[in-house]
Amino acid sequence: MSSLNRATIIGNLTAAPEMRFTQGNTAVCNFSVATNERFKDRNGEQQERTEFHRVVAWGRLAEICNEYLGKGSKVYIEGPLQTQEWEKDGVKRYTTEIKALTMTMLGNRQGSLDSSGANNTPAASQDTSSAHDPVDFDDLPF
Repeated sequence: MSSLNRATIIGNLTAAPEMRFTQGNTAVCNFSVATNERFKDRNGEQQERTEFHRVVAWGRLAEICNEYLGKGSKVYIEGPLQTQEWEKDGVKRYTTEIKALTMTMLGNRQGSLDSSGANNTPAASQDTSSAHDPVDFDDLPF
């Protein structure tokens, strides 16, 4: 039986992305995306809940995120969830983040749509092709 580990979110960056490089000179970009959910409570009153998602991008996708995204930018992010574990002062700690494989900017550099409401910014994807995940070149948007 197969399994699926994929998160898909649309939200706004809570701060500017932070980029660094590994010892092997691979770009890594971390940022946080807030998503909002609106619902009616038991009394019929409108409520809003905000969730914050940690996102990490690698390689060329990390460089694109760092260059084009800023605080408030609206983005579509897709990728698997991954949990990191470490120990600090004898206490195990965990964090779960989305490993961005696809990032689409839904607004311009300032994080808003243009006057026509259209998005004129390109999508970016991490190259993750493997024997288990074939790439159909006819489906690529460029």
